[in-house]
Amino acid sequence: MQYSLPPDKLQRAIEYAHAGYWLHFSSEIYAIVILAAIVATGLSATFRDWAQAASKRRFLQALVFIPLLLVTNDLLYLPANLFGQHLELKFDQSIQSWPSWFWDWTKSELIMLVCAVPLAYLLYAVIRRSPRCWWLYFWLATLPIIVTVMYLEPMVIEPLFYRFEPLAATHPALVSQLEKLVARSGLAIPRNRMFEMKASEKLNSLNAYVSGFGGSKRVVVWDTTLQHLTTPETLFVFGHEMGHYVLGHIRNSLLWLALLLLVLLFLGSHIVRWIIARWGRRWRISDTADWASLPVLLLIVAIFSFLTEPIVNGYSRWQEHQADIYGLEVTHGIVPDSSRAAAHSFQVMGEIGLDEPNPDHFIEFWLFSHPSTADRLRFAFTYDPWSSGTARYVP
Repeated sequence: MQYSLPPDKLQRAIEYAHAGYWLHFSSEIYAIVILAAIVATGLSATFRDWAQAASKRRFLQALVFIPLLLVTNDLLYLPANLFGQHLELKFDQSIQSWPSWFWDWTKSELIMLVCAVPLAYLLYAVIRRSPRCWWLYFWLATLPIIVTVMYLEPMVIEPLFYRFEPLAATHPALVSQLEKLVARSGLAIPRNRMFEMKASEKLNSLNAYVSGFGGSKRVVVWDTTLQHLTTPETLFVFGHEMGHYVLGHIRNSLLWLALLLLVLLFLGSHIVRWIIARWGRRWRISDTADWASLPVLLLIVAIFSFLTEPIVNGYSRWQEHQADIYGLEVTHGIVPDSSRAAAHSFQVMGEIGLDEPNPDHFIEFWLFSHPSTADRLRFAFTYDPWSSGTARYVP
């Protein structure tokens, strides 16, 4: 069994994938160009002047400068977002109306500002107090913030964009089957942490995911997944997501993010100092503690994020492969022919999501956060540790 598409879908999948690849790389470069232009044209310094003229209080300056900078940047970047949504509509991955899309974009902007203003104020307070070691102190200060955001995100932010219902209320028979997997894994995931997300109000694609930790951890299955997959296939998808819990992927991802952030801040503190020393006078930026240096820092972040994409995505692909293994093992003996059910779930999700059957190896290396659908289907269909030894994760 191998992943394949009928000729008409194959051509659309190739067109969709290549358009997405082009959009990704061009939008990354475009984002870098926007930040560079904001700095080089003196617009950042102008916003700083307006903020300082508005008040001598640093927090009030932040309330003026940060929204001016970020909203300007995001408005300039809006064409890339619009084209992305155009592609999703053109290739039937989205059914969301443009007014609804713009409302979601506006909510995202408001959330960003609510978070960015105090965070930027904290950053520059630390820079002023410790010009040389601010990167370390700010990193230490952000760790509890990252943990808090990850904890609250599934309960506070996600419901702003999608409706959620307890899975037990909409699919009680399925939940009874899911509880067998939970019991087998040794986890304590009660029914009230299993949710159905009403993705079909905006999307056609299929998905499921795990989010939160501690008291906020939950598994979410999109209603589109429940509509298109059989119960055995949905059980595999759930087993995969449960694998992220059992294998500690959320904790490990948090540690990985913290390490990358530390490296970024350390390198950024030296690079921004060098850049301002060389070009700061031309851009009217006095030093790192100047509000106008923020887009320079964001520019460094954008370049760093772009260059580290293969590392981040490679780690994600490894995690997803481990979760696939766990899903296959935890459903073995509960789902009849679990390998075939898993393989067919990948086939269905690939057809609906227009996954390219044979992606370029460079694209897969750089962009894919999951193994290719063809690789996942092939592995699911052939994985059989029980005939020759012991399963890796589930006895």
